[in-house]
Amino acid sequence: MPLPIGDTIGILSDNLHLRRSVLPLPTAAATQWARGLSLPRGGETVLYTGLMYQLIPYITAMSRAQEKLENSRLTAFTGLGRRVNKVINISAFMARPPAALRQKYNSVLAGIVRLLQAAGLNVGYLYEDDLYSGALVYDLGVDRVVEEQARRVWKALQRHGVRRVITVDPHTTHMLRSVYPQLLPGYDLEVRSYLEVLAERGLEPRQELTGTVAVHDSCLYARAENVQQEPRLLLARAGLEIKEPVHWGEFTRCCGGPAESLFPARAHELAGQRVAELKAAAPAAVTMCPICLVNLQKAAGELAVDDIVTYLARAYL
Repeated sequence: MPLPIGDTIGILSDNLHLRRSVLPLPTAAATQWARGLSLPRGGETVLYTGLMYQLIPYITAMSRAQEKLENSRLTAFTGLGRRVNKVINISAFMARPPAALRQKYNSVLAGIVRLLQAAGLNVGYLYEDDLYSGALVYDLGVDRVVEEQARRVWKALQRHGVRRVITVDPHTTHMLRSVYPQLLPGYDLEVRSYLEVLAERGLEPRQELTGTVAVHDSCLYARAENVQQEPRLLLARAGLEIKEPVHWGEFTRCCGGPAESLFPARAHELAGQRVAELKAAAPAAVTMCPICLVNLQKAAGELAVDDIVTYLARAYL
């Protein structure tokens, strides 16, 4: 029996409504990546993570649990699980990632800050007020809870006097730049991706890289936010040769990530199809979305798939 769609979406939206994130994340775990960076609290310009990279280890752990439940008799108890989850946070028991996996994604965020500093830009951080944007629940169509979360985020940003944010992933960029203006009267936040900022600042590499990579475009960056040339410019400036897969740019192909929470097996199938395209183009692939990264790595096999920050840090820091 497949996972019940209504109750699965309900658990995620209940978590966002009750606990401010689709998968509850302890504040200490959410802000651990910033330790030692001495980032000021707040300010007119802040790095806004939207918790996406911090959540990936927990989403991965939850996905593994869902794969075991999918097509098993236990799916019949999902509705009961949702009712219990409103009182007791059972999501936290199902999603318990290893420390090494958390450190891997934390290092991406620290790398972005160091790249921005190398480009001459110092940013603030909101720590416990750096809230999840509501991206996944928005994708699933739970509009009421999305609006509630958008108001929470906007109030936190206003409370800290933030006028512009630099985002780290396509989902948070899309929510804060294109979705929130439709939901919040008077919303006037300036939103830029760190890739746009680095590209326009003309950051020069300190070490030239060699090799060939295929770029996997995020659907939201390529189709909704017009962030296509910036990652290619930064990689090419670092010395890498870029080979495009059959589907790229605004015609990029899905990594399977949007289906992960409801149809894990279908998500893995889509990731495998995309990996085949990337592998035909180059021996290594680069992505700039944590959701794409985790889904493609599951199906990667011999293909090396890394976040773009891994390459940029080696070249520019």
